[in-house]
Amino acid sequence: MLQAILPVRSLLIAIFVMMAGSGFLSTLIALRLERGGSSTIVIGTVATAYFIGLIMGALKAASVVRRVGHIRAFAVFVALHSTSTLTYALVDQPALWGVLRLIDGICVAGIFICIESWLNESADSKSRGVLLATYMIALYSGQALGQFLLSTGQSAPQIPFEMASVLISLAIVPVCLTKSVAPILQDAASLPFHRLFEASPLGVAGAGFTGLMLGAFYGLAAIFVRRSGLDLQSTANFMTTVILGGVALQWPLGRLSDRFDRRHIIIVCFAATFIVSIALGMGIKGLWLFLLGAAFGGLAFALYPLCVAHANDRLTSSERVAASSQLVLLYSVGAALGPLGAAAAMEQLGAGAGGLFYFIAIIAIVMMVFGLWRLIISDPVPGTEQQDFQILPRTTPVASLLDPAGIAPSSSPTTNRKNR
Repeated sequence: MLQAILPVRSLLIAIFVMMAGSGFLSTLIALRLERGGSSTIVIGTVATAYFIGLIMGALKAASVVRRVGHIRAFAVFVALHSTSTLTYALVDQPALWGVLRLIDGICVAGIFICIESWLNESADSKSRGVLLATYMIALYSGQALGQFLLSTGQSAPQIPFEMASVLISLAIVPVCLTKSVAPILQDAASLPFHRLFEASPLGVAGAGFTGLMLGAFYGLAAIFVRRSGLDLQSTANFMTTVILGGVALQWPLGRLSDRFDRRHIIIVCFAATFIVSIALGMGIKGLWLFLLGAAFGGLAFALYPLCVAHANDRLTSSERVAASSQLVLLYSVGAALGPLGAAAAMEQLGAGAGGLFYFIAIIAIVMMVFGLWRLIISDPVPGTEQQDFQILPRTTPVASLLDPAGIAPSSSPTTNRKNR
C-alpha cells in the first residue's frame, strides 16, 4: 500500500491542503450573504454559480493543462483561486461574489483535473484501488477539517477568507517540489448519451437527481442550520458530521450492493434519505440533529457511486470510463440546479428553513418510485456479472480514469442486456 502512495504523496498532500482551504467556502459564503441581508434566492444563485464554474472548468480546463503542462496549470488555477478567495474579504457585494464563485468553480475543476490525471498516470492495475481510496480520504478529510475555520471570523470577519487563501496558496508547494514526472493529458473517451440512458436509466437518473440533492445541501445547509438556532461552531460541527457520515457509510453500503441486486440498495438508500430528510425538515434539534445529519451524509454521499456502479454493470468494459465521465457531468448539472430549487422551496413556497430538506425529500421519493418501476419491468444482473463497487469522487470526468472498473476486462458482452 505504501509503495503505491509514496510516489504521489505530494499530490495527496496538495489536495488535502487545498480542500481544507476551499472546502468550507460554500458554507462561509452562504452565512455571510445571509448576515448581509441577502434573500435565500440570491444565496442559492451564488451557490449555483460555483457549480456552473465546475462544469465549465471540467469541459475547458483540460486544454489549458495540455498547453502549458500540469505544474504550470496547477499553479495558475491555485493562484486564481487564492486571489478570488481574498477578494471576498475586500468587496461585500452579492453580484460580485457570484462572479467570484464562478471563477472558484473553474479553478477547482482545473485543480482536480491536474491532480486526478496525474494520479491516474501513476496508477497501475494493482495500485489503482488504493490510490483512489487514499485520494478520497485526503479530499474528504480536508473538506471536513476546513469547516472548523468558520468560527475564526468572530473577532474579524476577513480572517476566514485570509486563512482559506493561505491554505489554498500552500497547496502549490508540494506539487512544485514533486519529483514525479507530470503526465501527458489524454483526450477523454466519449459515449453517446442515448446509449448510456438506454443501458441504465436508473443509473443516469440517479446521478442527476443525486446532484440536485447534494448541490442543494452544499449551497444552503449552512442557512438551514443557522435558522434552526445554532451558532457558528455548531454549524461547523454539523457540516463536518455530515461529511464524515458520508465517508463512513459509503463502503459498507457499496459492499452490500455487491452481494445483492444493486437496484434494491439504491432504492432503499433513496427511501431512507426521504425519511431522514423529512425528519430534518421538521426541525429536529439537539443530538438528533447531528445523528440525522450523519445518516443523511452516509446515505446521500453513497448514492452517486452506487448509481455509477449500477450503470457499469450494464456496460462493456470499453464503455465504462466514458460513461463515468458523462455521469459526473450529469451530476454537476444537477448540482447547479439544486440550490435554486431548494431556495425556492425555502422562500417562495413558505416552507422556511426546513424547505431545504423537504426539497431533497421530494427528489428522494421520486427516485425511489422510479427505481421500483425499473425493478418491476427489468431483470437483475446476475451476481457473478456485477462489477465491484468503488467509492468515486464527484469532481471531474478525469476522476473516472481512476475507477478500476473502467479497466477491468469484461467477462461477457453486456450491450443487449434486458435489465437496465
